[in-house]
Amino acid sequence: MVKIQQFFVKHQKIILALNTVLILFAETAKWLFHINAAYQVLMLIVGIIGLIPILLTAISSLKVKLVSIDVLVSLAVIGAIVIGEFNEAAIVTWLFALGDVLEELTLKKTRKAVSDLTKMAPKTALVLQDDGATEEEDIDFIDLGEKILIKTGDQVPVDGKIVAGSGYLNEANVNGESKPADQVYAGTILEDGTLTVETTAAGNDTTFGKIIEMVEEAQDSKSHTEKLINRFSKYYTPAVLVIAIIVGLITRDFKLTITVMVLGCPGALVIGVPVSTVAGIGNGAKNGVMFKGSQVMDAARKVDEIAFDKTGTLTVGHPEVNKIEVLSGNKDEIINLAANIESQSNHPLAKAMAKLSEQKIDQIETKTVKGNGMIADLDREKYYLGNLALIEENTFANSKLTQVVDKLSNLGNSVVVLTNSNQSKLAVFGIKDRLRPEAETALRQLKQLGIKKLIMLSGDNQETAQQIAADLPIDEIHGQMLPADKAQFVKKEQENGHHVAFIGDGINDSPALANADIAIAIGSGTDVAVDVSDIVLVKNDLRKIADALSISKRTVLNMNENIGIALLTVLLLFIGLFTGYVEMANGMFIHEFSILVVILNGMRLIKNHRKVDGHQFSDKEKDLALNM
Repeated sequence: MVKIQQFFVKHQKIILALNTVLILFAETAKWLFHINAAYQVLMLIVGIIGLIPILLTAISSLKVKLVSIDVLVSLAVIGAIVIGEFNEAAIVTWLFALGDVLEELTLKKTRKAVSDLTKMAPKTALVLQDDGATEEEDIDFIDLGEKILIKTGDQVPVDGKIVAGSGYLNEANVNGESKPADQVYAGTILEDGTLTVETTAAGNDTTFGKIIEMVEEAQDSKSHTEKLINRFSKYYTPAVLVIAIIVGLITRDFKLTITVMVLGCPGALVIGVPVSTVAGIGNGAKNGVMFKGSQVMDAARKVDEIAFDKTGTLTVGHPEVNKIEVLSGNKDEIINLAANIESQSNHPLAKAMAKLSEQKIDQIETKTVKGNGMIADLDREKYYLGNLALIEENTFANSKLTQVVDKLSNLGNSVVVLTNSNQSKLAVFGIKDRLRPEAETALRQLKQLGIKKLIMLSGDNQETAQQIAADLPIDEIHGQMLPADKAQFVKKEQENGHHVAFIGDGINDSPALANADIAIAIGSGTDVAVDVSDIVLVKNDLRKIADALSISKRTVLNMNENIGIALLTVLLLFIGLFTGYVEMANGMFIHEFSILVVILNGMRLIKNHRKVDGHQFSDKEKDLALNM
């Protein structure tokens, strides 16, 4: 039986397509060629093919003492076949199969990105021997305390503390930031320098290993979400069966008993939820929001608290020169000089400064000072470009310079200083990621929609995080948070009774995304973030979050309306049946008409437009952030 079930599950779309073709042939034979025998035979074939997977599922549910809708549908279809109503058997099974396929299409998630994340984990490390030589070893055999050599461009294989050397780490995989190294995490990239690291964690015990573990566990826990319709079948199915049995015992009329089950078969109930889901998801797609199923919408409408990652989510994700303070020398000359020196580096901050000027200076010779900056030679004069330590080591201390550096640092900037040997040319560049242009508007819209608390979680230090979010309507700001800290924060808020949505874009966000009630990913984010999310903002516009919440509420309301229409139709059919106004023929007409009604009701969602404070946003306004 299990193998047969697996066959029907594997080929359910093909079987649905086949049955659809057979029904079309049957209707053609009846209405165009008036061959009723062919019509009956084809409908019987469709009914039997469609019944098999439903019956097998019904048997499985009965084994675990669950009277599901599959049980009622199976009995109704068998009864319809027994009394010769082959067309009803065919239509009922076809509708049921269509509902299953629609639901599967909307709920399908690929786990490919999580598999790719696992492949990204480092496999080997260069272990320093007592004689200074190195030996490549599998990370599973690395012991705590062993010293590991990491070179420029290498992926860091372990968590550890730096005991020798200096460098610049791209830690986007772990905390969303890039910064000079003081300690290292597995999975990060050493962009500049050479390090000797004493191992504090290796393999699955590293921060990166725990990210993978948390994502897999949390995603598995979400994969068992029941279909919304099963909530109703728990009570609905037994009720219809009891009514049919009572009718049979009282009237001794087998056809009437089967008619009760056929008319009670929830065609509109089966199709209503998937239709609402597909229409709601279609609306979302049209508005740049991708939903991953009806259960996502049901959870999204309950959200009362939203936590945001900072880098790449509330901010653009690309550092830019924010402030230039020239203490001595010609500003244009200094900017051009700094841009040309930095153009020879791949450092993230260097890329931001290189954009300041397109005027090329020939014959600049540069060398990198690991972890501190660069020294350039031009026209027999040396220039120093980097952090304050590089400047003071190679020129002299300057109290005014220190004051400016401290001021820009306190404003959340990464600071780069350019000077020559006598400081006749001296300037300070403040570089930081900028907020998304639509961020403030988006957050205010969420407040208007009733979200009680907005939170920012960042890998930056607390002061920098507060500076960046100073102009936003944020209720709480938490800095210095690793991926595990973000995930733990989400869990704590859930324990306090909040329904939490988390919004992020990177691998470092995936544990928090996977544990949130609703995970929302920025479409430009990593595959892993998009994969573990429930909602994806395809157009990278934070204002789409409000669209997502609005569409979710409308869709769930529409689902409930369809369920109400279906149940009301069944109730009226039963009343009409027992009062003599309804028979199987006209009853099935009403039954099919109710299906059309729920489909049309669901299609209303396609035209849904969100309004905030009575204002409907135009396409020009919606796309403003993308063009700024």
